[in-house]
Amino acid sequence: MLKSLKYSFCTIDVYNDYVISRINEGFHLTPDKNKILEDIANDYFIDKPFVYITHRKHSYSVDPSIYLQTSKVKNLIGFAVVAEAPLSKGNAEIEKLFLNKPFEIFSDLDDAIKWAKSLVSNE
Repeated sequence: MLKSLKYSFCTIDVYNDYVISRINEGFHLTPDKNKILEDIANDYFIDKPFVYITHRKHSYSVDPSIYLQTSKVKNLIGFAVVAEAPLSKGNAEIEKLFLNKPFEIFSDLDDAIKWAKSLVSNE
């Protein structure tokens, strides 16, 4: 891990080819929080492709319109949701419709990391 970033609503761990976010319990994720992803892309992945992995350990809600902005992050090449709860997986299926990038849903974090690494290596 390169760096662990803590915010009021989440923790984001930055690695060489991907980031892993863990959003706090009960939070409602809105498009204004997307600025953090843009800053991470600019600070840690300048002209370098990366994948965003959200590890949904806690229950929280997402405004799907956030993905319209997320799609504009040029060097973001993929998005993964890791969730065990059926409701979280179902929500991710709906969210997937709003992102214009590869988007996969996993039950296991290691599988999401392998997918992220393969996406980056194929760039």
